[in-house]
Amino acid sequence: MDKTPNAVATAPRPVAAGAGEVAEDLAAAKGVLRQEAEAIGRLADSLDGAFLRALDILAAATGRVIVTGMGKSGHIARKIAATLASTGTPAQFVHPAEASHGDLGMVTSHDAVLALSNSGEVPELRDIINFTRRWNIPLIGITMKAASALGSSADVTLVLPKTPEAGALGLAPTTSTTMMLALGDALAIGLFERKGLSAEDFHEFHPGGKLGQILLKVGNLMHVGDELPLVDLEAEMSQALLVMTAKTFGCVGVTDARGNLIGIVTDGDLRRHMGPGLFDAVVKDVMTRKPMTIHANALAAEAVRVMNQRSITSLFVVDGTKPAGIIRLHDCLRAGVA
Repeated sequence: MDKTPNAVATAPRPVAAGAGEVAEDLAAAKGVLRQEAEAIGRLADSLDGAFLRALDILAAATGRVIVTGMGKSGHIARKIAATLASTGTPAQFVHPAEASHGDLGMVTSHDAVLALSNSGEVPELRDIINFTRRWNIPLIGITMKAASALGSSADVTLVLPKTPEAGALGLAPTTSTTMMLALGDALAIGLFERKGLSAEDFHEFHPGGKLGQILLKVGNLMHVGDELPLVDLEAEMSQALLVMTAKTFGCVGVTDARGNLIGIVTDGDLRRHMGPGLFDAVVKDVMTRKPMTIHANALAAEAVRVMNQRSITSLFVVDGTKPAGIIRLHDCLRAGVA
């Protein structure tokens, strides 16, 4: 009986690089980054009226921007489509090979097509290029060869500077894809700024994640209506204490006859006036005048900063001089605002 154990394939154990190898590795990595940075610099210097015409075409599209590319250019195209969508320009990626097998139905006469190919001669792009020409759909090409099939067919061709790929062999798509990605970012941000979109608009595209937390407004988190702890200027402190207890914000706002917020009674005010006559006192004799307030359109992060600086846990939100809401530090922290 054969008792020889089955061979188990194992990866070779990594060997620590010597000092000389480490220096070579770092030099190679820095060389790649510097080469790609230089390529982006050359790309920036090369931008001209063609870039502006491309922006015009994309801004005029009433449908979507269809971004397409094959291989590594396709990966970059997916990211460009995502960046366009996240900055307010409806966009989607269409795989050129799949387009030839039915996905051309995703492209309409209201769209504009942005096609990426370093050589401009990728055969898989042929059908989507022909489709745009047949139905008069605007086509923007990004390529390194203006005289290529893509470059000569496009309504606008954005030509990448002739720059070798990074590395000793200069074969893997590196500087070319970096320039495509950067150019896509430039188009997306150019469209975003043309539309004059605000941080609030940007939040609408990014309601989740850290961006959503950073861009949350006070108005998104504040308590309103019957939740507001408010009493009249001439009310007795016994009534104010009942409101404070019922509303659980640790404070009560004080309004005058016109509904203006003119003061606040906090737990600190109660401690400072603690005595046998507190319940019979009038609110205006106990309150702190001119309380710290904030507006609904301020960032929630600003509210957190104010509350931390003032060592308070609640902040009234005003519309002019009228109380419009109240926001708690706990609400902000629970929403991930810090």
